[in-house]
Amino acid sequence: MMIRTLAVTCALLTATIAPAQERYEGYYYPEVTSTEDFNRVIRQAPQSSKDVRVGFVTSLTVAQLAAPESPRFVFFAKGGDAKHLTAVALDDDVFSTIYRARAVLAQLTSNMRNNDFFRQQNLESVATFFDLLQFMDFETLVISDGETWSHQVNFTKN
Repeated sequence: MMIRTLAVTCALLTATIAPAQERYEGYYYPEVTSTEDFNRVIRQAPQSSKDVRVGFVTSLTVAQLAAPESPRFVFFAKGGDAKHLTAVALDDDVFSTIYRARAVLAQLTSNMRNNDFFRQQNLESVATFFDLLQFMDFETLVISDGETWSHQVNFTKN
């Protein structure tokens, strides 16, 4: 009985130590099937915070809900400091492949480049959606079809 209790306790402690991202696998999206690192720093960013990241996700959601068509994917930030951004498809077509998901990210880059901040900083022709996420101090982005695959981008700073 004592060995069983010790084994269960060790298992629980090990599960608790797991990285935050693993807590979301299998709950919000399927297991991460591919990863990449984004470590380009084009300019020092202003200080960011949880409020900035949550506000960003909220503004994306408000824009999607204001559009005449229903959202085809959803963004949400997770973790104590909201440093883990997730995008999950809500239908079977929008992120049916990683290539379509990357096309959506490219479209988000185009939309972002029209932002006053990027125009004032002369970044509209060089910054990408990934640069924006790194500026806001996100650690990861997971994009998923919500059914069979998930791709994780790790934001690192040199």
